[in-house]
Amino acid sequence: MEFDFADQQPKLLMLMYGLVAFVLVVGGLLLLLDVVPAWFARRREAQLVAASVGGAPLPRRPKQREGIFALFFLLPTLLLLTIGLVVPAIRTVLLSLMNRTSTEWVGLDNFGWMFSDDAIVRVLVNTLVWVLLVPLVATGFGLIYAVLVDKARFEAVAKSLIFLPMAISFVGASIIWKFVYAYRGEGDQIGLLNQIVVSLGGEPKQWLLESPLNTLLLIVIMVWIQAGFAMVVLSAAIKAIPGDIVEAARLDGVSPWQMFWQITMPSIRPALIVVMVTLTIATLKVFDIVRTSTNGNYDTSVIANEMYNQAFRYSENGRGSALAVFLFILVIPVVIYQIRNLRQQREG
Repeated sequence: MEFDFADQQPKLLMLMYGLVAFVLVVGGLLLLLDVVPAWFARRREAQLVAASVGGAPLPRRPKQREGIFALFFLLPTLLLLTIGLVVPAIRTVLLSLMNRTSTEWVGLDNFGWMFSDDAIVRVLVNTLVWVLLVPLVATGFGLIYAVLVDKARFEAVAKSLIFLPMAISFVGASIIWKFVYAYRGEGDQIGLLNQIVVSLGGEPKQWLLESPLNTLLLIVIMVWIQAGFAMVVLSAAIKAIPGDIVEAARLDGVSPWQMFWQITMPSIRPALIVVMVTLTIATLKVFDIVRTSTNGNYDTSVIANEMYNQAFRYSENGRGSALAVFLFILVIPVVIYQIRNLRQQREG
């Protein structure tokens, strides 16, 4: 198939305009943030030099000018946050209160639909299962692995093996595990799981078609990816435990089990909270794994996947926006808890 430049000219022009706009905006901001501070710094330096030569007191910058100076640096960030986050969030909330074509106000009907439709209730239950299992299991595996390989021989190699899945995208990991769960009738199996079952004398199954087992198998993919992240953070926290505390505990004759619960766990509690919060937010937003593995079929859909289906496949703008708002509401308590926890750590 030949590429026709004449037919693709509008798209190419749009692409060129986009690149030019990106270069102008980003380049302009970078230039502005480089030139203006340098100019103020040179001006301030000249004032200090003149004051020191003339024997006059050093000039002090008015507090009002300092506020304007700080606002100048914050303005680009605030502008980008407003355009990229605040405005879309407000628009999504408004769309969630309107009908599918966004032409009439329907109030909270879309939110009522979420809790009255059996299929969507199933989606909410699936999301709850994900949120309960993924952070706990992934953090548990990461913690156990970090404790077992700490100061062990070939520690770096052992950690690299479990961290490798973090380098794979969610889509790539899902494709890999689809081959693990693959089913080929009663003949030779290409799926690792079915081949193991057949080797043990069992019957092969279509694993991703059986609910609720298929949801648990998809959770395995997420745990496989995120356990490496948990292991790295918790391993760093374990190594940060002061050696004198560990040595004192050993001199007191504590057992390895007591060492873990009375020394290690209290010492790495902040890191555990960070890992749990991060994994919880990532799990609430999970989309790629479900989309790639089952497309949300066979009772495996979650909020993010159903939000995409309603908004883009079924053209239900109101319902898709309502799911997005509900997902945002679920994330807010987790973020607030993390902010309060960080504030307590700074004060402590």
